[in-house]
Amino acid sequence: MLARMRLRTSASFLLPFLLLTAPILYARVLRVEVASRTTVLDGKAFGEAGAYERITGRVYFSLPVANMHNTCIVDLANAVNLKDGEVEFSSDFEAVRPKHVNRGNGSMLLEVPNRGHARILSLVDGGDQDLAHDAGDAWLLRNGYTVVALGWQWDAPDADALRFYAPVAKENGKTITGLLRGDLMLGKPLPEIPLGHIMPGSLGGTEYPVFAPNDPRNTLTVRDTREGQRTVIPRDQWQFAHTVDGKLVPGDRYIHLNGGFQPGKIYEYVYVVANPMVAGGGFAAIRDFASYAKHGPAAITPAHRVYGEGISQNGRFLRDFLYQGFNADEQGRIALDGVLAHVAGAGRGSFNYRFAQPSRDAQPTSSIFFPTDIFPFTDEPEQDPVTGQTAGLLDRAVADRVVPRIFFSNTSYEYWGRAASLIHVTADGKHDAAISDTVRIYHFTGLQHYSGPWPPVKGIGTLLGQHPESPLPIKCFWRAMIANMDAWVRSDTLPPPSSYPKLSEGNLVPLNAYAFPPIPGVNRPHEATQAYRLDFGPNWQKGILSIEPPKVGPAFPALVPQVDRDGNDRDGVHLPEIAVPLATYTGWDLRDASIGAPDQRVAFEGSYLPFARTATEREKSGDPRKSIAERYNDRQDYLTRYQAAVDDLVRQRWILPEDRAALVHRGEQEWMVTEEARCNSGLFSGGFVGSGDRLFECCYGWDACRVKAILAEIFP
Repeated sequence: MLARMRLRTSASFLLPFLLLTAPILYARVLRVEVASRTTVLDGKAFGEAGAYERITGRVYFSLPVANMHNTCIVDLANAVNLKDGEVEFSSDFEAVRPKHVNRGNGSMLLEVPNRGHARILSLVDGGDQDLAHDAGDAWLLRNGYTVVALGWQWDAPDADALRFYAPVAKENGKTITGLLRGDLMLGKPLPEIPLGHIMPGSLGGTEYPVFAPNDPRNTLTVRDTREGQRTVIPRDQWQFAHTVDGKLVPGDRYIHLNGGFQPGKIYEYVYVVANPMVAGGGFAAIRDFASYAKHGPAAITPAHRVYGEGISQNGRFLRDFLYQGFNADEQGRIALDGVLAHVAGAGRGSFNYRFAQPSRDAQPTSSIFFPTDIFPFTDEPEQDPVTGQTAGLLDRAVADRVVPRIFFSNTSYEYWGRAASLIHVTADGKHDAAISDTVRIYHFTGLQHYSGPWPPVKGIGTLLGQHPESPLPIKCFWRAMIANMDAWVRSDTLPPPSSYPKLSEGNLVPLNAYAFPPIPGVNRPHEATQAYRLDFGPNWQKGILSIEPPKVGPAFPALVPQVDRDGNDRDGVHLPEIAVPLATYTGWDLRDASIGAPDQRVAFEGSYLPFARTATEREKSGDPRKSIAERYNDRQDYLTRYQAAVDDLVRQRWILPEDRAALVHRGEQEWMVTEEARCNSGLFSGGFVGSGDRLFECCYGWDACRVKAILAEIFP
């Protein structure tokens, strides 16, 4: 959508200015086209920063092929629009900045959007991402931040996605072809599947259509597990086609299987593709926009400091950005002053390859054996004991003298689902690894990949697990991390020290030493995601993959956080829900039997396993964990301890003082939900007076029928 938008009436006054200044714009930003420019919430003032405005549009970049900081971009010299030694790209953007920039705090949060969608404003502030009607509590705005999201993914699928527009590559004018691979596990039978990265409920990346549908290299296989034996499905049983108006017609973006695709099986396809996009230019877009904001005298979003922020896919993007040396701009200056890479685990990604597949991750039953979790993993140099290779994630940044301040933050899920332990142990899994002074590693215990709903519910579709999701929230941690990063870069105020499970303290263990309690009705996982030594062919380290699927070598060790007698992770940063628990919160859950493969972990989710309410109840069920009544005298006893745990987090700067009240209120909610499950009469104990239904509806904005249904699921 933004690709088609040009300078509309709200921004037409900028056109002469932007075009006139294009030749002198910095960091290879050629020009900025503004599609819309609106005042946020009718000019409402946000603290000392005053009124804000929201700007959308498109940024145009030009990359000199010969510049040493661009030579690692795969196929850059083969771009069809190469002219005078340079290649042009463009990116959609959306920005929120103080109307009077000198009233801001000088710091920019540069969001790497997840599959084309920005989220950080709504996540941190709690309002609308586009600020159309609601700014939440406007923490980012009240504190004067500029927030920009910039498209970097060439195949972001949705019409409203922030895209990166890259040219096609040809070799000496000839079409380039290659092999592309995809895989998936369904939760229900389907007669056909679309090509591309299928995420829960959506398409994460469109990827490439089939180029030669009858090529003998096109294959389809099925297997039960990641490392299971593949069975080749005969070619006459499937075709590149889909159903239109009840008729099967050829289609270059679908596979139709006679008899249909079945749930609980891993299907993997390989097919011939053509015309690769120069996808690695997305790294340069982030780099050059950051430098343009800091050094361009006419920058549309000027800043003194720029912090790269990415969640999941985009946290992996930032890890790869650093590894591949993109934090030095074309003049050798530092681009990102700080990096907040959240829930990236040990991953990087398929971002700068010929026929790159940037949406592919590494889920328990899909996106398997992609160039995601690949050596090296640690920030400082480490040695692979199998290959003898020595490297570190920050080698290029160190050599270029552009090392930023870095937060690598993960939840419990990433230790099970994204091989997170590899970022702080040696490659043989035997010792804790040293980390740089410029790096902090944070493990937020009991949380899942994304915050689940409260009250807890099970996932849906392919995310349907055997238990309700972990509902622990990340929001307050994010606000503190941003504030701590800003203070670290701005004034050298050290952030909280790293907090993560260590081998030396017995808090990080192999799976066979994982001491999870035998909770009735809870099935333990029998494996955790591992990183592998992969071989995609002789030129894959140069970005050209020729063997699909790859040759798979020995796996790196998988280590997980050790747990206490309740099953909660022992080490890391504990929310009050872990320090003063009413439940067990795991970093894993298994697939529900109704979607197949019930012995396999469900992607992204943890589990919420509430304690028994009384000693009698737990003894009857055989639950080894103490009941709530055995832990706390009453509501006030629980809340006193909960508030003390919140105060500890505030003192240690994991939580901002202004967020204390919200966390304490959360504790009250959690006790109340537990008590509602205990009080069949609908009345609440512990000081709440009146109808339970009315309290849910008026005080908490929850529908009472929904809450009761949830409680019936949690406490059958």
